[in-house]
Amino acid sequence: MDDHRAPTAATRQGPTRPPPKPPGLSSVLERNIQALQRRRQHEEAKASFEERIADGITRFTGSMTFVYLHLAFFGFWIIANLGWIPGVPKWDESFVELAMMASVEAIFLSTFVLISQNRMAKTADKRADLDLQISLLAEHEITKLATLVAAIAERLDVRTAVDQELDEIKRDVAPEAVLDEIESEAPPDRR
Repeated sequence: MDDHRAPTAATRQGPTRPPPKPPGLSSVLERNIQALQRRRQHEEAKASFEERIADGITRFTGSMTFVYLHLAFFGFWIIANLGWIPGVPKWDESFVELAMMASVEAIFLSTFVLISQNRMAKTADKRADLDLQISLLAEHEITKLATLVAAIAERLDVRTAVDQELDEIKRDVAPEAVLDEIESEAPPDRR
């Protein structure tokens, strides 16, 4: 059978096709993303001048540009002071000055990194607190839903395999009791 129809879009594309467009995000998810972005921008704007300088230095020193500049600078210093570059006099034959500069630089860079890490740790602590609050709220709401579903099942005289666990599921969890239990089970060196 001889088919002389014009090729369709599907046959012209070949065996592969682009993936379908992702469905739109729910309005709640979009709102949450925008709220988190606004919060992040607010926190960045709220950072002190010193914190912004420390973050900028940390960002730059964590880049390959910084590595390349150091390779060039230290490489030139070492090669020149070994006398391998004709016409360039040695100025630090024992490399004491180079070692001192590198040590001072390391002290300052580690301080800038610690400042940035401390700020990131504060932000991480805030997010962890938010996660905990949301988890506690979700647990409380699930407990109430379990109580409601159990009451409906009892009224409709429905029995299930999990009926024995319902009393425990219907009880709210006290976060301080959980923390006390975790701390009592922790090895002595972690308390």
